Amino acid sequence: MSGGPAGPRDPGEEPWGGVRPFSIKTKLGALVVVSVLITTGLSMIAVHTKTELRFITVFSMIATLLITQFVAHSLTAPLDDMNLVARSIAQGDYTRRVRENRRDELGDLAETINVMADELEAQDRQRKELVANVSHELRTPIAGLRAVLENVVDGIAEPDTETMRTALKQTERLGRLVETLLDLSRLDNGVVPLRQRRFEVWPYLSGVLKEANMVAGARGLASNSGSHTRTDVHLHLDVSPPELTTHADPERIHQVVVNLIDNAVKHSPAHGRVTVKARRGPQPESLELEVLDEGPGIPRSEWHRVFERFNRGSVRRPHGPGSDGGTGLGLAIARWAVDLHGGRIGVAESERGCRIIVTLPGLSSVPS
Repeated sequence: MSGGPAGPRDPGEEPWGGVRPFSIKTKLGALVVVSVLITTGLSMIAVHTKTELRFITVFSMIATLLITQFVAHSLTAPLDDMNLVARSIAQGDYTRRVRENRRDELGDLAETINVMADELEAQDRQRKELVANVSHELRTPIAGLRAVLENVVDGIAEPDTETMRTALKQTERLGRLVETLLDLSRLDNGVVPLRQRRFEVWPYLSGVLKEANMVAGARGLASNSGSHTRTDVHLHLDVSPPELTTHADPERIHQVVVNLIDNAVKHSPAHGRVTVKARRGPQPESLELEVLDEGPGIPRSEWHRVFERFNRGSVRRPHGPGSDGGTGLGLAIARWAVDLHGGRIGVAESERGCRIIVTLPGLSSVPS
C-alpha cells in the first residue's frame, strides 16, 4: 500500500474534502435561520395588519417549538437505536446492526458501530473456533496416553519398552501442541521482541537443516512419533551467492525455516526431496527464502487459507508416510514471525509440489 494513513477528518466533511450538505451543523444552522425568519415574518405581518404583538409572539413560539421538536426527534431517534445496539453488543449479542440511512455525523457513528460489531463478531467466532480446535487437538494425545496407562494399571499391557514408547509418542505430540500454542500466544500479544543482527545465510541455514535431520533421527529412533520423524526425506540447501548475508532476528527466522521444512517434509512422498533456496533481495541485507517439496501441492483455491491456524488443507491424502498430519499451527507461526519483520510469505506457482516464498526486508524493516 502506498501513502501514509489518512489524518483525522472533520465530522462535517465528506471523505473527498467537500462539506456534507446534511450534517448536524447544517441542520442546527438551518433551524436557527428558519426560527428567525418565522419570527421576522410574523412581526412584519403584525405591523401591516395591526395584530397584537402577544399573538405574534405565541404563534412564533409554537412554530419554533414544532420545528425544533421535529429536528430534535430526527437527531435523537438514531441515538436510541445506537444505544440499543450498543447494549446488545455489551451483552454478547453481535448480530444487531444500526440502520445506516443518514448522511451526517450520526450516519458515520452508525457505520463505526456496525464495523465494530462486525469485528467483535469475527473475533468471537475465531475464539470459539480456537477453543473447539484446541480441545479437539488435545483430546487425541490425551486419550491415547490415558488408554496406554489404563492398560498398564489394569494389567492388560506390561510396562515394557514398546508400551513406554507409545506413551512417549503421545506426550511428545501433546508437548509440541502446547509449545506451538504458547508461541502463537506470545506472537499475538507482541511479547516476542525482535533482536535483529547481520549474519551469514549459508552457515546459518546449514545449521538449521542439520539440526532438523538430527532431531528427526533422534525422535524417530526413540519413539517413532509423527512430526519431525521423516528420516527418508532428503533436505537440500541452495544459497547464492555463498557469501550472502542478511539482517534479521536469527531466532525468529529459525522458527520460520523449521516450520516450513516440517510442513514440506510431512507432505513429501517416500524418499522425496525438500529444497531450501536463499537469494539476495532487492533491498540492502534483504533476503528471499524458498522452500520447495515434491508433494501433491496446494490447489490455488487454498492458497489464501494455508497460513490460517489449524488449517490442514483439503488435499486428498496430503501427508506422507510416517506423519501424523500435524496440528495446522506451523505455517501460522511462520506467517506471524515473518510479519514481525515486516516481510511477506505466500504460496507461489510450481510445476511440482508446494513452493513457499518468504521475503525479508532486511535493513529497510522497521519493527513495531
